[in-house]
Amino acid sequence: MFLQKTDLPSTMYNYQLEQITEGNDDIIDVAMAAAEEEVRSYLSGNHKKEWLDGRLQYDVEAILTASGTDRNALILKHAITIAKWWIVELCNADVIYEQTKERYDRAINWLKQLANGEVNLSTLPTLDPDSEDAIEREPFIYGSRKKFNHE
Repeated sequence: MFLQKTDLPSTMYNYQLEQITEGNDDIIDVAMAAAEEEVRSYLSGNHKKEWLDGRLQYDVEAILTASGTDRNALILKHAITIAKWWIVELCNADVIYEQTKERYDRAINWLKQLANGEVNLSTLPTLDPDSEDAIEREPFIYGSRKKFNHE
C-alpha cells in the first residue's frame, strides 16, 4: 500500500487515532485504501473526450506503488489528509471537524486541478503518449451538416 499507518501521525495524534478506532487497525486500513482509491480516481484519465486534449497522463501505478522516500511528498500529504477524513468520519473525538473538512476539501480541489492540468508536478511519473497504457487519442474531425433547405 502507498499509505502506511506510520504516516497518519503527520495529520492527527496517535491518541486521537486510538480513541476513534478503538485500536481496530481494520478501520485504518479501510480508510487508507479508500484514500488511495480516491487519489487514483483523480489522477486516472477517463474516456471522455476532454481527457484527450493533450494534458499529461500520469503513471498512476508507479505513483501509488512507490514506497518509503520514493513516494511523492505532496501526493502523500494529500492522501494522508484524505485518509484522516475517512477516519474522522467515524467519530471526531478531540479533532476539529471543520479544520479536517476544510483540509479535505483543499486536498480534493488540488487533485482536481492536477487532473485538469491546471497545476503540474514535474516529479510525478507520466506515461509516454505512444505507450500501450496511454489513453488513445482519436483524430479531431470538424465540419458541418449539409445546409437545410425548405424547398
